[in-house]
Amino acid sequence: MSLIKILPENIVSKIAAGEVVQRPESVVKELMENAIDSGAKNIDVFIKNAGKLLIQVCDDGTGMTEEDAILSVQKHATSKIFNFDDLNSLNTLGFRGEALSSIAAVSQLEIKTQTKDEELGTLVKVSNNGEISSEKGSFVKGTSITVKNLFYNVPARRKFLKTNQTEFRHISNTFKKIALGNSGISFKFYNGNDIILDFKSGDLSKRIQQVFADNMTDALIPIEEKTDIISISGYTGKPAMLKSCKGDQYIFINNRYVVNRQINHAVFTAYESILQKGDYPFFVLFLDIEPDKIDVNIHPSKMEVKFEDERSIYNLLLAVIRKSLGIQNLVYNEAEAETVVDYKAAALSGTNFNNSFNPEKERNRQYNFNNTKYSDVELDKLFGNIQNDSLGDTNPQFIDDPFSQPVQKEFLHKVNDVDEDEKEKGSSSFIFQLHEKYILSQIKNGLIVIDQNAAHKRILFERAFHQLKTGLPLSQQLLFPRKLALERGKYDLLKEILNLLINLGFSISFLRGNNIEIRGVPEDVKYGKEEEILFEILNKYSEIKNKDENKNEENLAKIYAESAAMKENTKLNEKEMRSLINHLFSSSNPYICPNGRPTLIKISLTEFSRRFGNTN
Repeated sequence: MSLIKILPENIVSKIAAGEVVQRPESVVKELMENAIDSGAKNIDVFIKNAGKLLIQVCDDGTGMTEEDAILSVQKHATSKIFNFDDLNSLNTLGFRGEALSSIAAVSQLEIKTQTKDEELGTLVKVSNNGEISSEKGSFVKGTSITVKNLFYNVPARRKFLKTNQTEFRHISNTFKKIALGNSGISFKFYNGNDIILDFKSGDLSKRIQQVFADNMTDALIPIEEKTDIISISGYTGKPAMLKSCKGDQYIFINNRYVVNRQINHAVFTAYESILQKGDYPFFVLFLDIEPDKIDVNIHPSKMEVKFEDERSIYNLLLAVIRKSLGIQNLVYNEAEAETVVDYKAAALSGTNFNNSFNPEKERNRQYNFNNTKYSDVELDKLFGNIQNDSLGDTNPQFIDDPFSQPVQKEFLHKVNDVDEDEKEKGSSSFIFQLHEKYILSQIKNGLIVIDQNAAHKRILFERAFHQLKTGLPLSQQLLFPRKLALERGKYDLLKEILNLLINLGFSISFLRGNNIEIRGVPEDVKYGKEEEILFEILNKYSEIKNKDENKNEENLAKIYAESAAMKENTKLNEKEMRSLINHLFSSSNPYICPNGRPTLIKISLTEFSRRFGNTN
């Protein structure tokens, strides 16, 4: 007897369906794309139990005849292509003819459809054993596809679905991405009987405000360029919209949402003089290119594309973004002037780029001292660990010290201490701000250089962590409470972590329709930054909240410190610099920030003497 057997058709269908239908979000994506391809102007999405119980997508598109409706649920049945060469002229989101048959293989599927010319429409049902039946009836013009009990016949697959909250978040994110790429269509999203999102048709700027926030317009930079190669349009964000987490980078190629490393790299490179390490720009970019110049048939999700001429696309996009930033007086220097002016020529210049670009792996930079190269790590070794050298033996004057942790006396340095000679002159000890990024301060046997951003993060982290652990927040009440509208996912997350935020110092009231009112904030939050910091906390926390529940307080303290800390290019006066240093050295670990970066380096007098060749 042969050990190799041909699998039954029903098993083959279920296995094949796994390529297309990975979770409820996959179903929503495929059905919404079909609705868009039908020419719909209004698309409604309904879900129950995070899509596990019900997914329904209704549209007012062209509808299908009975013959087409029956064919649509069969394998590899499509109206988009008829031969292989048609892949080179695709103008639709779907084309493989796999979606409906794959969905039908792992759910209970029903289609109601009617064309505008028919008096009666068609109801198509797919039974549990795959049999297709149809009947006539009077339905709304367009198509309504209902998917019930997803993975009911694949228990192992259903068991591996995540919580309702997680699956709902995936569906919501995909809904917003598709809506963002099709601003000319009205979309509604219902969870049970509640309408969660309602996007009216309009231009792209209006859709961006609907998806993100009403006050986005002033923070957007328009992008518009047409060449013989490609048309580029959309928006990028001004520096005020820079975030320290990924998630707000959207690329659409021929209105298809895609993920593309080269395009991301081009935008990041255009922003390089603005970004701090770990910053991510906001952008929504549309690239329209002839279908035969790209290949979208390389991944089941169709979210990856390849360009025929990646180098030209990269160079053109880089130049266009730089030009737009230059118009806003955000990016400009002499070395880039020719690129900004002659951006079309730049697309043909053949500039090389690194295909393995990863913005998170920018580390171990090189520095030159006396024609000798040193890395970050080598500099730390060169300048030594400040813990190995006493900074003085005088206790600092702490300012509003919120910590009860004892501090080792020998590691403290009082920056407003002065030696006897300086006392006689009535002057204070040396302190200086360098390029609005670093603070230089004299110690008894050399110099310390403090990264003001990293130092502030350490201070804020310990203060926040202390408050979260003790439940004793330091809060400031707002004279004029701020009302905000949140996305449904952010609204639910805020409810989930409200107690943590209260311990951190926030005072928040929940209003109707995903609206909230901020009444109080932690005392470190500057006026006008309340909304920005709360959004940043919600964005970052949503990415890490399921990783280690035992570290919720620590993770939130890190996120808050990252969000609320002063940025580079913050000018400080002498009093502020001294206060920052005193608070830093009152912390339990003043030498590294919460993310592991050093807060300071020390340069000894011996090192100065060696550098200057002074042997005396």
